[in-house]
Amino acid sequence: MFGNYLVGLREGLEASLVVVILVAYLVKSGRRHLLGRIWLGVAAAIAISLAFGAALTYGPRGLTFEAQEAIGGTLSIVAVGFVTWMIFWMARSARSLSGDLKSHVDRAADASRASLVVVAMLAVGREGLETALFLWAATQAASSGEGSSSAPLIGAGLGLLTAVVIACLLYRGALSLNLSKFFTWTGGFLIFVAAGVLAYGVHDLQESGVLPGLNSLAFDVSEQIPPSSWIGTLLKGTFNFSPATTWFELAVWVAYIAIVLPMFFVRVRAPHPPKASGSAVATKQKATA
Repeated sequence: MFGNYLVGLREGLEASLVVVILVAYLVKSGRRHLLGRIWLGVAAAIAISLAFGAALTYGPRGLTFEAQEAIGGTLSIVAVGFVTWMIFWMARSARSLSGDLKSHVDRAADASRASLVVVAMLAVGREGLETALFLWAATQAASSGEGSSSAPLIGAGLGLLTAVVIACLLYRGALSLNLSKFFTWTGGFLIFVAAGVLAYGVHDLQESGVLPGLNSLAFDVSEQIPPSSWIGTLLKGTFNFSPATTWFELAVWVAYIAIVLPMFFVRVRAPHPPKASGSAVATKQKATA
């Protein structure tokens, strides 16, 4: 559950920060009359994300077991790809996020009425679709074991609620948060969570017959760590750990960690590029003043 709490917290905070920045910028620039377009875009993004989650949940039903496992495994791997991209992008973009969004708002406010709605919808909707896909994969993984399939949703819901509270405090100036450090620490942890989802996706593809090696186990510690025990439930809910792991799953898990984790820390420690977009916007505003 903790891993999904972090997913909900991180994705929810990204989306909430986008809304906070958009709202604060419009208020400070004297354009309160455009706030309705922001909230309309946010509502549209939430509706699309919920519809996407419902389609993932109810769409595969009625198919054969092999087809369901093939779809589930493929979507789990796609979810890992999206989350990995999100981790890298946010680790590098946290400092320049505000300036980039403000420049988009300036362009959208000068364009058609629907432009600002689209900006808010795309900015929030991207996080919502990523969250829906990753949580669907986590829920499928939880329901395949002896754990509760609702645990990932509860964890993510608590994370989203925490993110909204943090965003409100940030907007009111009651909380100061180092976003770079926050996204670095949560990103490093989520790499291990994503590795577990990736291994589970491979297991699904093995069960569907797409990949070989279903009965070739690297280890089986089901007696030492029963899936129904507290430690088994904790490892399953946090890292999607399977007491009976195939060689293919283990190889994919190790390869993902060995490649992604060093790349992530190299990316985090790299110097940030200058904020050209913010200076360009400032220059434009001075020229038009």
